[in-house]
Amino acid sequence: MSSRRAFLRTAGSVCPSLLLLFLLLDVGARPANHSLLKERPGDAREEKEILPPDHLNGVKMELDGHLNREFHQEVFLGKERDAFDEDSQPRRNRRKLVAIFSKVDINNDKKISAKEMQRWIMEKTDEHFQEAVQENKMHFRAVDPDGDGHVSWDEYKIKFLASKGFDEKEMAEKIKNNEELKIDEETQEVLDNLKDRWYQADNPPPDLLLSEQEFLSFLHPEHSRGMLHFMVQEIVRDLDQDGDKKLTLSEFISLPVGTVENQQAQDIDDDWVRDRRKEFQEVIDANHDGIVTMEELEEYMDPMNEHNALNEARQMIAVADENQNHHLELEEILKYSEYFTGSKLMDYARNVHEEF
Repeated sequence: MSSRRAFLRTAGSVCPSLLLLFLLLDVGARPANHSLLKERPGDAREEKEILPPDHLNGVKMELDGHLNREFHQEVFLGKERDAFDEDSQPRRNRRKLVAIFSKVDINNDKKISAKEMQRWIMEKTDEHFQEAVQENKMHFRAVDPDGDGHVSWDEYKIKFLASKGFDEKEMAEKIKNNEELKIDEETQEVLDNLKDRWYQADNPPPDLLLSEQEFLSFLHPEHSRGMLHFMVQEIVRDLDQDGDKKLTLSEFISLPVGTVENQQAQDIDDDWVRDRRKEFQEVIDANHDGIVTMEELEEYMDPMNEHNALNEARQMIAVADENQNHHLELEEILKYSEYFTGSKLMDYARNVHEEF
């Protein structure tokens, strides 16, 4: 796990102030939870163009093996998620939520069924996919300096090292002449990790040249079944303690715990264990045999799996279905707005009829 931790530390180094909270935990014992530390648009843009992101919109688990805590909001709001800001006016957010409710309720019966929610989840997930495709075009141009439609490993390595503060011309010259690169051990570990990923994204015949589509798979493994499989292998490798390439509940929730120095850190740790236990038992372990295979985890991670989308729809409905009719009414979504949008709306009931 050392190379993965080095990769995560380097990826997170662009925003060091956000990492202070996690100094309370023993990072050598448990990976930093980047699902709690996602950057906002515009932060460290150059490096985000170079490094594959830890967080993938609409995917249930982060690349470091942590649960995506914002998954429900991502698959309910899609590209509109940024519009729901905690600082925006609650009345405006209510109206946005009412508008979304109307779009999900395609038969206009004033309630949302599991099938309607499933269709909506698939639509919003596809939005995230298309957004990644568009961003990839820009990122690919940034690492393809000669514009030949392919990026070599050396071209990528030069751009990556430049993003880490190394002199680009010097690195290019040394790589061209096969000279030794004097880089620190941590950066070398990251490069080794990235090269493994580069090989996986390089479709046959392997030539270490990535096309724009292959580069998309490199940055966004959710767009490629082969890369999704590789991502799952890495997650299992990091969590699997007995080497059987399967995960038990104890392996999934009981990574070695670091020293907890205060109650805030203890609360984070307890929440982490509780959430993972629930997800393992109720969702990931599809046949409820107490073991999660790589096949089960791959199905769980596949954002375009329609069966998963239907299960997710049923779970989302169950959270807010106060009258137990297996549907969601507008009042219920407004009341549980924080679950669906990340924004808590006040006086939801008083405003339902005047806005809908």
